[in-house]
Amino acid sequence: MGWLDRVTDQVGALTQARDLMEASRSAEACVLLEQVIATTDDPYARADARVQRLSALINLGRTAEFTRAIEEASTAVRDLAEPYLHGHLNALAALAAHHQGALDRCVTHLVRAARMLDRVEDPDREAAWGWHDLAMAYSYLSFHGYALTAIEKARQMGLAAGIPEEIFAAPGIRLRSAVALDHHGDSDGCLRVLRDIAADLDRFRRTGRAGRLRPSSLAAYGYAAARRASLGDRLTGDAEDEPVRLLGFGGDSARPRDFRQLGHVCLAISRGRPIEALTRLDAVSVSTETLGAAEPARLRSIALTHAGEHAEAHRADRLAFRLAAQRMDRLRDVYIDGVAARIDHEQMRREAARFEGEALTDPLTGLPNRRRLERHVAGMVNRGERVVLGVCDLDGFKAVNTRHGHHSGDLVLQRVAGVINRVMRRGDFVARYGGDEFVVVLSGTGLEEADEVSRRIDAAIRTEDWESLVPGTPVRVTIGFAEVSSPGPLARDAIRAAFDAADRQLLRAKSSPRAH
Repeated sequence: MGWLDRVTDQVGALTQARDLMEASRSAEACVLLEQVIATTDDPYARADARVQRLSALINLGRTAEFTRAIEEASTAVRDLAEPYLHGHLNALAALAAHHQGALDRCVTHLVRAARMLDRVEDPDREAAWGWHDLAMAYSYLSFHGYALTAIEKARQMGLAAGIPEEIFAAPGIRLRSAVALDHHGDSDGCLRVLRDIAADLDRFRRTGRAGRLRPSSLAAYGYAAARRASLGDRLTGDAEDEPVRLLGFGGDSARPRDFRQLGHVCLAISRGRPIEALTRLDAVSVSTETLGAAEPARLRSIALTHAGEHAEAHRADRLAFRLAAQRMDRLRDVYIDGVAARIDHEQMRREAARFEGEALTDPLTGLPNRRRLERHVAGMVNRGERVVLGVCDLDGFKAVNTRHGHHSGDLVLQRVAGVINRVMRRGDFVARYGGDEFVVVLSGTGLEEADEVSRRIDAAIRTEDWESLVPGTPVRVTIGFAEVSSPGPLARDAIRAAFDAADRQLLRAKSSPRAH
């Protein structure tokens, strides 16, 4: 039985409100939901309307109304034993807290949302939308790996419930991941992700499904195209005018408005009008949460470079880097100050402590850390999936630190993280294990396929331009792969054995002569 099957009053109006929000007509949905709240006696209908109204307010960017709307929805939901409703409310509350700049409350709601949505016994289209909104919250908070996992859950649940794949295309999640790479200095990685986003849109067009994409998704595709152009990817023919058309979508939603304003800055840069771009930047008013506080500063740096103001461009670029780093510092502070202490129940507090270890990425590279890696692999093994682990160890890294200093070493590690991520297949997992060691996790794959992945990583590292970054100290990589055997009762022992086998293969590879 799905969630709306439990609602006995005004189901048609609640369904219509959902359709309006999908069409980026959230203001109309808000009016309709307020009518339901004012006239229904069904507690399920009232709770649903309160939660959906909060969603509409978030879409509209009406931040002044968030706190009261969350309180009213919480009151309506409190006595209903329905995991979906509590999960979706917490996902939306996380989004609201993020837009209000309250990161501690945001993370608390993320923990609660994931727990509740995991408890839904009969996932339906409503649960799929709950996971979609949770994915958005993860994405805005820069937990990009969690965001991709959550949106994939939403997509699979949606398909089972008859929701077309393109409804949950969610290009904004990968768009935020792409610009985050650029904010940290990996423009090549950013471009590769943006090109992947463009390829997805082309796929929907070729299969005749582009017409069913949500307006907010079209606006995100438009910004991705404009951002590519600002980084030097030329758009020719009809594609040259496409970003302007796509940026016009999005209706009354706040985030597409931000895409439009910053998208026209990108297009002015790409058309050789940097002064116009700078003038537009001075006039725009966008939320720092849509694409991160660093995005306007990064666009200013690109525009100043095109204008020949290289010293000013460098200063703007450093500001963008600092703003991006401050975001991660604030997230670490949230955990250090004790998110768990804000959660009353002891079991929830333990869950928050585990979440801390998993959700915090490696602060230097932005990759998942060792604890998250181990939990990810254990989950795959316990589900009976075929898993291959690859341990990647850098060659020549000690010489980089000795000759150029540890700051240059940090830059090399960041570059390597971006390079490995770019050549992995969709669905593969990359983590920094510690020091100069990275680990890749391949699912549903054997050692033969792993050899091909190893060749791709080795070739990408070898052909990277290390000379301009750390002159005279080329960086290479040696990789050892091993398959996780059937775990039996102790998955941890099987995983440890696979790591040991991969390390042994890595040492054998290091002792073998390299082909040049």
